[in-house]
Amino acid sequence: MKILYAVQGTGNGHVSRACDVIPELKKYAQVDILISGYQADLQLPFDVTYKLYGMSFIFGKHGGVDIWQTIKRAKIFRFLRDIKRIPVESYDLVINDFEPITAWACKRKKIPCISVSHQSAVLNPHVPKPPKTDLLGKFVLKYYAPTTKQYGIHFKSYDTNMFTPVIRKDVRNTAPVKNGHYTVYLPAYDDRLLLDIFTQLPEVNWHVFSKHMKIKAVFGNVTIFPVSHKVFGESLITSSGVFCGAGFETPAEALFLGKKLMVIPMKNQFEQQCNAAALKDMGVPVLYSLSEKSIDKISQWIIFGSAISVDYPDVIPPMIEKVIQENLIQNI
Repeated sequence: MKILYAVQGTGNGHVSRACDVIPELKKYAQVDILISGYQADLQLPFDVTYKLYGMSFIFGKHGGVDIWQTIKRAKIFRFLRDIKRIPVESYDLVINDFEPITAWACKRKKIPCISVSHQSAVLNPHVPKPPKTDLLGKFVLKYYAPTTKQYGIHFKSYDTNMFTPVIRKDVRNTAPVKNGHYTVYLPAYDDRLLLDIFTQLPEVNWHVFSKHMKIKAVFGNVTIFPVSHKVFGESLITSSGVFCGAGFETPAEALFLGKKLMVIPMKNQFEQQCNAAALKDMGVPVLYSLSEKSIDKISQWIIFGSAISVDYPDVIPPMIEKVIQENLIQNI
């Protein structure tokens, strides 16, 4: 039995989740791995069968996706060629974590493609949505990687076939402490803006993780680190609070570790707007822009903010068992 597991390489969260999902899949079948995209800072600790350029969203420095750079770096003909070449028909099951090439290859060849992803949960009608619907963003989310069956992962299990977050084993098995610093991951903002804001909040130390900085640098109460899986994990586990984008994995891990959390969704990013709506419903404070005017709100969060209690058991074994029983076994 052979499974093709396809992972989106644009964000660290997909790659991080794959590190724990892949060993579980290997209990059931031979697993070939495909990853497409080039924005992740993490590497999979497994042999990758297919490493493709894919189609990545490029982060800007003003709080959102850089549309021009995203279009400029897209290689449409290469993307279409890869869709034709990937032998999805050679596998008993194709499992997809928001990866477009295998999704469209399966659609083209009329082969089932099973989604196990956060994006599948976001599109579910039972999941909280922002007051104003971004029709273009919703369209992109729905058709970027179309699949035939969906298993969602979200902050809560809002519906059937939906699971609570996959928490990395090294995070799940650690004992969190609070060393007084605050961990920041806002890759869509310029480092200079972050410095201007956090140096005006000298009552705490800030660990800012940057996609733009190549070496560690200290500016008063602000330390800027290059993105590193190990260093970021250590900072997160020992932090007193986490301020990040309204992605999925980092907020989920912060909640699991009992850290107080503040998020800011990326502009023109429907998924993050939906995540922000779900987190707000849970009691997490949300900012919708970052500027000098944000300083008072951040200061109030430092003083009065508190952690939100969650229950995130290890969902990987039951989730993968359900996917295998409902899809692979029926196809053999």
